[in-house]
Amino acid sequence: MATDTEALVRRAYHFAQGDVLDIQGFIDLFAEDGVFNAGQEQSYRGEHLGDVLVWMGKLVPDVRRDLHRVNVLGDVVAIELSIQGTFLGPFETPAGVIQPTGANLNIPCADFWYVRDGKIKEFNCYVSVNSMLAQIGVLPDFASVVASSTPAQ
Repeated sequence: MATDTEALVRRAYHFAQGDVLDIQGFIDLFAEDGVFNAGQEQSYRGEHLGDVLVWMGKLVPDVRRDLHRVNVLGDVVAIELSIQGTFLGPFETPAGVIQPTGANLNIPCADFWYVRDGKIKEFNCYVSVNSMLAQIGVLPDFASVVASSTPAQ
C-alpha cells in the first residue's frame, strides 16, 4: 500500500510522462521554496521547476519512466528507475546540435525526493549521462584527449 508521500512522488512522475506532460501540475506539487536539482550545478526553483521536463519533452517526446525499486523512508522516497523513450528531438550541445537518430533510450537513473507537509521540498535526479550519450551515438574520443594531454609533473 502506497503512502501519501509515495503517491505524491508517483503523481510527479505521471505529470512528467510524454503523453501527459503537465508542467504546471508538476510545479504545483513543490513547496514554495522547493528545488529540483538535476546535476551538480543545475538547480531549478519557482517557475523554472519544469524546465527539465520541457527540455526532455522536446528531446524525447514519448518519454516515460520505468520505476524499478521504490523505497519510502518516512518523508524520503528513493527510486531506482530508467528514463525511456525515442530520441526524436535535436540535442543542443556547446559544440553544436546533435540531430535526432530515432534511437530507443533506456537510461539508468536514481532519484531522491524529500517531502515536507505534503509538498516536494527537494528533488535530486541523477541520470547516467554517459549511458544516455552512448545510446544517442555520442562516444568519447579518447584518442584526441590522449594526443592533446600533457603528462603531470
